[in-house]
Amino acid sequence: MKKLSSVMFVFVLLAACGSETQETTKLVVAADTVLTNGKIYTVNPEQPWTEAVAIKDGKYTYVGDSAGVTAYVGGATNLIDLQGKMAMAGINDAHVHPVMGAIASLYHCRFPIESDPDEIAKILRGCVAKDPGAEWIIGGQWGSGFFQQYDIESPREWLDAITGDIAVALDDDSGHNSWFNSKALELAGILPSTPDPEGGAIGRDADGEPNGLLLETAARLGGKAVPDWSTEQYIASVQEVLRLAAGFGITGIKDAGAYESAAMAAYHEVDNSLGGLSVHLAANIRTPYGHRIEPLDVTEIERIRDRYATQHLHTRFVKIFLDGVPTPARTAAMLDPYLPDDTHGDQFTGNLHVGLETLAQDLIALDAKGFTVKLHAAGDRSVRVGLDAIEAAREANGFSGLRHELAHAGYIHPDDVPRFAALDAVADISPILWFPSPVIDAVISAVGSRGERYFPVRDLLDSGALVVAGTDWPSIMPTPNPWIGIEALVSRRDPTGRVEGQFWADQAVTLEEAIQIYTLNGARALRLDGLTGSVEVGKSADLVVLDRNLFEISIDDVGETQVMMTFFEGELLPSTEGGQTTPN
Repeated sequence: MKKLSSVMFVFVLLAACGSETQETTKLVVAADTVLTNGKIYTVNPEQPWTEAVAIKDGKYTYVGDSAGVTAYVGGATNLIDLQGKMAMAGINDAHVHPVMGAIASLYHCRFPIESDPDEIAKILRGCVAKDPGAEWIIGGQWGSGFFQQYDIESPREWLDAITGDIAVALDDDSGHNSWFNSKALELAGILPSTPDPEGGAIGRDADGEPNGLLLETAARLGGKAVPDWSTEQYIASVQEVLRLAAGFGITGIKDAGAYESAAMAAYHEVDNSLGGLSVHLAANIRTPYGHRIEPLDVTEIERIRDRYATQHLHTRFVKIFLDGVPTPARTAAMLDPYLPDDTHGDQFTGNLHVGLETLAQDLIALDAKGFTVKLHAAGDRSVRVGLDAIEAAREANGFSGLRHELAHAGYIHPDDVPRFAALDAVADISPILWFPSPVIDAVISAVGSRGERYFPVRDLLDSGALVVAGTDWPSIMPTPNPWIGIEALVSRRDPTGRVEGQFWADQAVTLEEAIQIYTLNGARALRLDGLTGSVEVGKSADLVVLDRNLFEISIDDVGETQVMMTFFEGELLPSTEGGQTTPN
């Protein structure tokens, strides 16, 4: 366990005999661990704040004042004096791609999304020099508006001049679009004669030659040629996820789209044979990406669910993609047209991957089999179709108690906002997109002024909808830091200070609401709200101790929060302070 350097916590092992505590207080049931003298925010409206907790066999046995907890201190109890520090329920990240993020952090050639051509070229040259014999360089992330901001006549040839005969595949900040050099296009078999796949586009030069840009389903077409990582690398990535999660105070994770042979298998192996998962992990079983008219094979999905479920790996979840992203790629399905451009004209509204008829069949079948479905729905048309499909499932099956989710539901027609609560549907929102940023600028360049009204969180909460949030790491975010998102939910400003201004300030929420979104609401998304998400007797002791009291500082300082201690099921986890890592 790494040494905690920012604050000293006192661990006192009390002797079995002669203890002042036992002389003055009758022992109830000795706790394994007691935390006392703190300011503990419980996320329980009936008891919002407390001073102390007792933990036995991984669960809270006492939540109350410091005087009362002494009855739970026995001879073998670890007593931790919080010295007035704030503690709270552990974070539940309801939308993240953890294995992808760790793979990128450990093995990719990475650069910040704000990088200009000179900065990207410098980093790529460094990656080539580091491994000149490599067959592939895989990395990213270039910004969504990069090729609108910088005049690069042939993206393919620009990469060729830096990387030579090494194949290069670089993802954009959304993870939906790729940038290939000539060698990578050759290995992928993408030729001038290759047609655009349904729901995507191959960028082309004036003479029809592929220019290296692969949008949406075209990126998946090219990605088939990119070599996969080894089993050992996937397992190492899961272990890296656990290290980062502990450092950031994350005790619950919902993988927004887990591949069977990669993430699911690695999670299963770690939990069963390699020390166990130190988070509650819900994995959405990933379904075929791109245009689809045939209903899903629910029997196959049930096989995956049953094959990989473990104590901490929960597999009753499915991911379906309905569209892409509302950036200059124009792949999100919108109700109204994008701004006119030479490629799409003035009436283009994007494409749906799955139409309502097929999607409704999927939702009805999956709901009946007990699966919670997460629908990627970035445009307001895909949100409406998703809600229509959930409504069909409710009509066919009744209200099952399963809360199906609309992920990245940033654009929602006002008429559809109240439908979330009416259908018990969940708005899964992305904190990287509700404050001013280059990504927002890129979105506005594609959709126009309506891009300034993105993520109506306040309206959703006021309508009674359940709202959950996730980092969406590694999209845009270099780490799965949840504290930036909590700050931005309240401030609607850029927590990093790189971009000035406030984005749709009317949709700001309170700090209490933001914390609940990231704790108890996240637990509901994991279907574990009876087990975790708040500090209550009988619940799993998933707790984080912070270096500051979030309620006693400026909201603009919340994003800099450092986690001093993370407990999962009552066990203090090893972690680096704050979980910070340096991108490769």
